[in-house]
Amino acid sequence: GMNVAAMRLGGRGVKIDVSLDVNETAAIVYDAKKQRGKSAVWILGGGSPKNFMLQTEPQIQEVLGIASMGHDYFLQVTDARPDTGGLSGATPSEAVSWGKVDPDRLPDSVVCYVDSTVALPLLTAYALARAKKRPHGRLYDRREALLSALSAGVKRKDLAARKKTAR
Repeated sequence: GMNVAAMRLGGRGVKIDVSLDVNETAAIVYDAKKQRGKSAVWILGGGSPKNFMLQTEPQIQEVLGIASMGHDYFLQVTDARPDTGGLSGATPSEAVSWGKVDPDRLPDSVVCYVDSTVALPLLTAYALARAKKRPHGRLYDRREALLSALSAGVKRKDLAARKKTAR
C-alpha cells in the first residue's frame, strides 16, 4: 500500500476503490444466495483477508438492511490457534456472533489447523478429482450486473419499508 500511495502522489499508479471492493464482494454473495440459496467461504490463513471475505454478510444484513442468515458453509485453513485471541485463529462460532455464518450451519463448519502451503495442494487435488466439472462463474465479467442487482435489492427493501411505515 505504501508504494501505491507514493505513486498516486506523483499522479500515476493504480487507483484503488475500497468501497467498490466491499460492494462487489457483497454483490457476489448476494447473487449466490439469490440464485442458489447458499453461500460459502473458503479461507486460507486469517487476519485482514479473512475479515474482508466474512464481512460480506454483515454488509448485506446490517449496513444494507437486506435479510440474510450468514454464510452456509465455512472452511478455514489456518495455523493460528484460537487461544491467542487474534482474528486469524477466531472460530466459526465467533463469526456467528457477527452474522457472518448462519448459526444453524455452525456444526458443519470446518477449521483445519495446518499450514496453507500444505493444505491447499491437497484440497485442490481432492476437489479436482472428485467434483463434477461445471461452467465457470465468470464473476469478473459480471461485476456490473451483480452490483446492479445488489442495488436493486436495497431499493426494494427501502420501498417495502416505506410502504410499511405509510400504513
